[in-house]
Amino acid sequence: MTAAGRQRREAVRRQAAELFEQKIKPLEVAQRLRVSRKSAYQWHQLWRDGGIEALVSRGPSGSRCRLSPRCLEKLAAHLEEGPAAHGWVEDQVWTAARVATLLGRKFHVSYSVSGATRLMHRLGFSPQVPVRRVPVRRVAERDEEAVKMWKEATGAEVKGLGRPAGATSASRTKQASPADRPEAAPGGDADTPRS
Repeated sequence: MTAAGRQRREAVRRQAAELFEQKIKPLEVAQRLRVSRKSAYQWHQLWRDGGIEALVSRGPSGSRCRLSPRCLEKLAAHLEEGPAAHGWVEDQVWTAARVATLLGRKFHVSYSVSGATRLMHRLGFSPQVPVRRVPVRRVAERDEEAVKMWKEATGAEVKGLGRPAGATSASRTKQASPADRPEAAPGGDADTPRS
């Protein structure tokens, strides 16, 4: 959460405490401040137990970043260099797993793949997914000349197959009428009731 977001949240909590001091019920506080009833009831409990100080934010939640601001700058510089500069020459893609490995190598800290992803986002990078290239397998005995002659001989036949352009018609806006149906077609018998 950004600093501005934390300040807004803190301001809403202070307003809630002021309303609780005026003996306004949590349900009405939730409606006035446009917060969930659950939050209002939790804040009311905190306010009853510890006053307005209990509602003051204790800072961002979660664990602290294990890298100092200087190390974060170094990590960003390493990421800018590209994966090849750090031993990944197959492709120029920073995956979250590679960044987690890089963090261990360069900074001697262990990050999970999801933690490395969050750290990359924090630095303005996004993890990439490498493209899997499936190797083309060919039969060792393949006769390229025979393949070329077959393509030339049958290619013209294959291209010539198909329906003439005017033979079919499809319209999404006009439904076929029963009179247009042949007698042998399902539903073509006019005496059969339709369901």
